[in-house]
Amino acid sequence: MHNTVKNLIYIEDLIKSKVNHDKLPKIIAVSKTFPIEKILPLIEHGHLDFGENKVQEALDKWSDIKTNNSNIKLHLIGKLQTNKVKFALRIFDYIHSLDSEKLANKIANEQEKQEKKPKIFIQVNIGNEDQKSGIKNERLEDFYKFCKNLNLDIIGTMCIPPNDGNTKKYFFEMNKINQELNFNESSMGMSEDYLEAIKNNATYVRVGSKIFGSRN
Repeated sequence: MHNTVKNLIYIEDLIKSKVNHDKLPKIIAVSKTFPIEKILPLIEHGHLDFGENKVQEALDKWSDIKTNNSNIKLHLIGKLQTNKVKFALRIFDYIHSLDSEKLANKIANEQEKQEKKPKIFIQVNIGNEDQKSGIKNERLEDFYKFCKNLNLDIIGTMCIPPNDGNTKKYFFEMNKINQELNFNESSMGMSEDYLEAIKNNATYVRVGSKIFGSRN
């Protein structure tokens, strides 16, 4: 059995041991920068959710595979530039990083043209960090209404918490926000903190190095 598959099974078992309800969170295997040879064993094993952060890399790597395996779901977990939206919609099923009205408008126009509606997470700037993308907490409800009016399929929120040792606090806050807005889905938690995210009802966790090993 390939190492990546062993790593995935280990993580799945760990999650099962921590979650005390039926709906297990989905593991997005973050395959960005890894060649397709490293990803194929997971596809052959039957894993369906993969994460990339660059549109062009995703098109190059995944176009053929997705044509042959329509069950695979590709998640855009990196920042999406407005000039890449039309290409992003061709390959991605989920967008985790909606962070502005300009981008929302662009996606709305493009999904009408392509007749393809991605599932979208609103990126929340949970730590109010100036250097980070995302919608500030106090603007979130209005932004959500704005997106609904554009007919976007908003399914939940996403965050990348500040690296200040308070991850637990931020995940707790995100869980509260999600409940207030009646979202069923929440994208948070990465290789180092996905178990903490799951305690706070994360339904999608983005795990890269714990599956594929460290990046060069």
